[in-house]
Amino acid sequence: MGDQAVPAGQSVLSLKGGIQMLRLQSPLPERYSSATADELAAMIGTAKAELGARLFVLGHHYQRDDVMRWADARGDSFGLSRTAAGVTEAEFIVFCGVHFMAESADVLTAPHQQVILPDLNAGCSMADMADIDQVEDAWEEMARVTDMSRVIPITYMNSSAALKAFVGRHEGAVCTSSNARAVLTWALGSGRGDKVLFFPDQHLGRNTGFDMGYVADDMRVWNPRLALGGLSDAEVKESTLLLWKGHCSVHQRFRPEHVTAFRAEHPDGIVMVHPECAHDVVEMADLVGSTDHLIRGVAAAPAGAVIGVATEIHLVKRLDDETPDKTIVCLDPLICPCSTMSRIDPPHLAWVLEGLVAGEVRNQIQVGDEVASWARVALERMLAIT
Repeated sequence: MGDQAVPAGQSVLSLKGGIQMLRLQSPLPERYSSATADELAAMIGTAKAELGARLFVLGHHYQRDDVMRWADARGDSFGLSRTAAGVTEAEFIVFCGVHFMAESADVLTAPHQQVILPDLNAGCSMADMADIDQVEDAWEEMARVTDMSRVIPITYMNSSAALKAFVGRHEGAVCTSSNARAVLTWALGSGRGDKVLFFPDQHLGRNTGFDMGYVADDMRVWNPRLALGGLSDAEVKESTLLLWKGHCSVHQRFRPEHVTAFRAEHPDGIVMVHPECAHDVVEMADLVGSTDHLIRGVAAAPAGAVIGVATEIHLVKRLDDETPDKTIVCLDPLICPCSTMSRIDPPHLAWVLEGLVAGEVRNQIQVGDEVASWARVALERMLAIT
């Protein structure tokens, strides 16, 4: 990195896989950290008005309300990235989400667009459970016991650009929670592969596998902390789905007893869960699907319905607020916020927007050209499949 200058408020962590990793957020100036909610709203509103069409703010469904109010579009990670790519007049894309989402937006947007993450500490615990070094090591270990020409790597959208590039180079694809079945069907029916290495979320992989008709013996968990993933040579060779030992810290909280308690209190209630939940929870649900699928499910439910939802609390609360003719509750009574997503807050949003007004781009997320190129291949392959 040499004498590279580091913008105020952030630190350069490392250069890896062609991606500049800016993941250490310095404390904000006093002007932002001590401002009242009204003062921050005034800062953000004024900056947005001054920047006009040069700025486009993306808000992920799990974002807190005091940030989501400023979003020009809201949705899931991939949908928002594609939206940003279509808003070509915007020079600055401020992604109110987490790091891997901003990376995907940078991969998909045009060279003249700069993607900004208000707080560099907004990561994703699931995405961090599989890094490029671990996946490359796993690939090499597997090669000692099985024919890798028959293995298709599939990465969930909730992963770094480096992992998306890895699957692009190795003839695999990215998947989302809504198209995982289609992508796995393609991988195992392409005529080339008969085995999938699926990362980083074991639960989405397992639930999709069961949905496709596979049984437990067809699936094994690959633990990157153990030699050969903690498996025998025979298990690696015989498994159809090798599932990375990773999970979402929010969705793994939901347990069967939460569903049982909800049904006891609301016998006619409807249970909706995300496929990142454990399989024993998914088995008990009335509806299983991606974030957008859950939103559509709530909209389609009859008036007066009581709906227990197993997903992030900010979305659950927003669904309840915006659907007054129904009662929507979180299945986990202790509440389950995405703590890293919540790092994006009004002070950080005000800080990056006022920086843009002053001509300073703060917290830009940049993916190196080679990684971006291969990641784009994996994403385009997914789009071609679905």
